[in-house]
Amino acid sequence: MTTKYEDIHRDVIELCMKGDVAAQYKLYALYSKAMFNICYRMVNQQEEAEDILQEAFTYAFRKLGSFRFESSFGAWLKRIVVNTCINHLKKRRVELVYTDTSYDVMPEDDHVDYGEVQMEVQKVRKAVEQLPDGYRVIFSLYLLEGYDHREIAGILDISESTSKSQYLRAKKKIKEILDTYEG
Repeated sequence: MTTKYEDIHRDVIELCMKGDVAAQYKLYALYSKAMFNICYRMVNQQEEAEDILQEAFTYAFRKLGSFRFESSFGAWLKRIVVNTCINHLKKRRVELVYTDTSYDVMPEDDHVDYGEVQMEVQKVRKAVEQLPDGYRVIFSLYLLEGYDHREIAGILDISESTSKSQYLRAKKKIKEILDTYEG
């Protein structure tokens, strides 16, 4: 038995399902900024992020009839946005930056407590933007979008250990970039 989810925007969503254009604009206004941020973090280019956002919303509005309120609308839309970004990156044939080494066990020496390090948000954002595409995608999916390494491995068609090692390398690279700002 599936539990129905009470969405705070249920009335607007139901109007959209009936083809109400004003409701579609309202739903877009409610979610577009957050979804654009996901797109931008994934592809790192504003114009591409805007195009992907439009593509994702177009798809979501076409498939809105399949939304059954079994999760929040935001979670359902986020899944569409992330998948649209991944498909875009695959079409672009982004070569993920892989090395010969992958870890079945996480290395012990990477236990830096980044929570204690006080950094300006802008510096961190710039550092993430400087990551190679493969690192940035895995870093964004894991840390910012909340996917686990098994899910990332399935989405990107890589091994779970590769996802973990690339995430570690992305964190290390961000730290190196941030150290250059202070040096």
